[in-house]
Amino acid sequence: MTASSRDSNHDPDGRISLHSHDRRVQIRAGEVLLADTRNAIELRETGYPARLYLPREDVAMERFERTDTVTHCPFKGDASYYAVVLGSETLRDAAWSYEAPFEAMAAIAGRLAFDTNVVEQRVLD
Repeated sequence: MTASSRDSNHDPDGRISLHSHDRRVQIRAGEVLLADTRNAIELRETGYPARLYLPREDVAMERFERTDTVTHCPFKGDASYYAVVLGSETLRDAAWSYEAPFEAMAAIAGRLAFDTNVVEQRVLD
């Protein structure tokens, strides 16, 4: 699966592509397993690190609370952010989701991507 998007107000060589990622992916906060899937979508965007978007059914959503943070990407749309709640500790804006992305990015709708500076992302066999 691939998609690309351009915006005349941005780098004309900028591209986004989506790729199936069938390797096992786990997301952890310390010893806590937050997600485990073999159904990720890898998003590659010029100038940014590749990001994996995981389906909610493979994420421990009971540990996530939506925050008031919203950002806008001219290629993907508006992203909503989530905190991870670990007992008395909260990892603010540790994940984000495009609930209603632009049509070219429809495959990532509702999936979560994670801030790998806040949580650990493991790609396994």
